[in-house]
Amino acid sequence: MTMALVQHNTLDLIGNTPLVLLKGPSEAAGCEIWGKCEFANPGASVKDRAALWIIRDAEVRGELKPGGTVVEGTAGNTGIGIALVANARGYKTVIVMPDNQSKEKMDTLRALGAELVLVPPTKFADPAHFVHTSRRLAEETEGAVWANQFDNVANRKAHIESTAPEIWQQLEGRIDGFTCAAGTGGTIAGVGLGLKAFDENVRIALTDPHGAALYSYYATGELKAEGTSVAEGIGQGRITANLEGAPIDTQFRISDEAGLEWVARLLREEGLCLGLSSGINVAGAIELGKQLVAEGRQDVRVATILCDTGFRYLSTLYNAEWLRAKDLPVFPWLA
Repeated sequence: MTMALVQHNTLDLIGNTPLVLLKGPSEAAGCEIWGKCEFANPGASVKDRAALWIIRDAEVRGELKPGGTVVEGTAGNTGIGIALVANARGYKTVIVMPDNQSKEKMDTLRALGAELVLVPPTKFADPAHFVHTSRRLAEETEGAVWANQFDNVANRKAHIESTAPEIWQQLEGRIDGFTCAAGTGGTIAGVGLGLKAFDENVRIALTDPHGAALYSYYATGELKAEGTSVAEGIGQGRITANLEGAPIDTQFRISDEAGLEWVARLLREEGLCLGLSSGINVAGAIELGKQLVAEGRQDVRVATILCDTGFRYLSTLYNAEWLRAKDLPVFPWLA
């Protein structure tokens, strides 16, 4: 039996998350599929890492001073991470979020003491987009810094310095591929760069939801979106600063239905309650695993990110009425 770590600082609870072998996905892929349990972070998502690195970076540069405010535009999880880190460091938090995100995220942010500003969802080119709104609020607020998670490369640095080395060490240097979806691009770029530094032969794959433009970009060089997705926090229509130079070797496009199939199976068969981004990541990992096996590689190991807890989506993914309204399959036990 392995003893749990003892930490003397609550922020040290961020990172060092478990890596778990996923039985059903491994059987489907014909190789080992491993999931990085980012829901084990204090804010229950992978975004805690970016939040910590962004705030520390602002402190080091002297932009964030005692009693200051952190302002960010987010689909929710980064805001939750920022609120927790800011609380621990003595800062106030203002979060701007599209009003179509899950009620659980909104309620969580308010419970954490963040000031929540909701705006209608719109295209990035629109000045009313949540990212631009958060930048303006930061400029107008005395003592505030704008986290700017999409183009602040402290985001991907978090994954270069923490997530990638953890995966490498946990798999004892035996890893053939890594994949995940992109929202800001920090995770896929950071883990990709970090793993490539250990072994250039690790294949890095983008797993893109429908409605995003990166699959097309990495396949053809053209930013072109097709279809739609209800997945929160993933999907991107531009090359952010975090994505610049990302070592993407191949790409997969995964539907909501395929992602939901694995959300359902991982819950019913393996006891993991996850969000849709995790299901899409797992479906992508299976495709990457099959690709590597088909090339004749032996003892293939692929890792992916289990982004956040499904408890954050009880009013959406785990709600039969909501699923029917979106023309998505309802989990049998909810029907």
